[in-house]
Amino acid sequence: MIRRVFPQRSVFEVLLPDGDKLWDPALRRIDEVLADEDLLDLVADALGRRRPMSRIRGRLGTPAEVVLRMLVLKHLYDWSFDECEREVRGSLVYRAFCRIDCERVPDAKTLIRLAQLVGPDTLKGLVERLVAVARQRKIVRGFRMRVDTTVVETNIHYPTDSTLLADGVRVLTRTLKQLRGVVGPGIIRLRDRTRSVARRVFAITQHSRTATVRSGAAVREKTKARMRQLYREVMALTRAVVRQADTAAQHVADGTVRAAGLAQVKVDALAQGLRQTAGQVRRVLAQTRVRVLKGDTHYPEKVLSLFEPHTEAIRKGKAAKPTEFGKLVKLQEAEAQFITDYEVCATRVADGDLWGPALDRHAHLFGRPPRLAVADAGFASARNERAATDRGVRRVALPNRGGPSPLRRAYQRQRWFRRALRWRTGCEGRISVVKRRHGLRRCRYRGLAGMERWVGLGVIANDLLVLARAGPRTP
Repeated sequence: MIRRVFPQRSVFEVLLPDGDKLWDPALRRIDEVLADEDLLDLVADALGRRRPMSRIRGRLGTPAEVVLRMLVLKHLYDWSFDECEREVRGSLVYRAFCRIDCERVPDAKTLIRLAQLVGPDTLKGLVERLVAVARQRKIVRGFRMRVDTTVVETNIHYPTDSTLLADGVRVLTRTLKQLRGVVGPGIIRLRDRTRSVARRVFAITQHSRTATVRSGAAVREKTKARMRQLYREVMALTRAVVRQADTAAQHVADGTVRAAGLAQVKVDALAQGLRQTAGQVRRVLAQTRVRVLKGDTHYPEKVLSLFEPHTEAIRKGKAAKPTEFGKLVKLQEAEAQFITDYEVCATRVADGDLWGPALDRHAHLFGRPPRLAVADAGFASARNERAATDRGVRRVALPNRGGPSPLRRAYQRQRWFRRALRWRTGCEGRISVVKRRHGLRRCRYRGLAGMERWVGLGVIANDLLVLARAGPRTP
């Protein structure tokens, strides 16, 4: 059954009468912001949708207030779930902040399950409510808007065709072993080829280090020929494992392989996992054949990970990291470095296509368009300038790429335009802060929904910290 809060506070105030002096001032102000009932209603409603009768039946669950505050604390300090559990359990301040006090601290596994219930729609509502709180405190007025995009990487290793094939062999073999353990030995045919594949993948890695531009032409050709041979061997071993997985899944579908009682549910789930993984491995085999054996590296819809299939290869022009593997994320801000909205793009889109929706979202949040709208050259186009002007934006600062005309150069040399571009650079600093402090450099949650939850919680942590540092509430 869903609870909003614990029924009563503990005796901490009696045991530790000066405990309020242990609080960090910023954490105390965040505690005041999170006391908002509308924030709590959103989380309680998300937890109530877990089961049809979760609101009125079942044992008492972790209160919505505790879930919200522990998730905020986790992303505020970029902790793991285990670290969050350990820190809250061992700190009187964190216990008081999370409204746990003398109650039991939810363990990491419980917090993981509860965090998955707070979906992207709920997080969007929390951000919108924080914008309203910032407007009430006159921290944000909505007169200015800046937009930028960044890449949040998924938690994968560097994708190469050989390592992707090795991942597929390892996952299929592991699932087949689990299936054989449920239905009994001798029913599922299995030959473990993981070591054979691993040896060849290691050899491919070693040979790739010698096929560089510094090597002679003869050495490079010999090395590439050997690598192609190793790739053929790895692909042959992978196809054999895929055939084993297909056979096992077909036996389960035909009813040849069955288990007694409720164990059949696990057998069906394992067979479904075999079919899904085998389909992904076939895609990797196809792209390896085209990229390595035929030499066509421009393969469309390349698989970059078996575990995070939504991952995309994105180039943002960085010298230190030319290619990033993750999802494109749009962040838009108002005054005071307050992030008013975010969006995890399902597929890679041009920055300019995000300009119009960003203006519409700003108008929805503040009830009016901004007076100043600014972004970098990736958003610049005559169409986007007209779109902003048509929506009522007075000043639009979108610097042109390349060499502008004399008339455009004079326009961009105006004092307000240059000041707007200087203010826009703060967006780069805010992106750096949320990546370093709140973990948006790399997403630790699984799947596209996990990416949206990770980014949303990081944005909420940033906005709460901005509200806390802005000082007490303005009367």
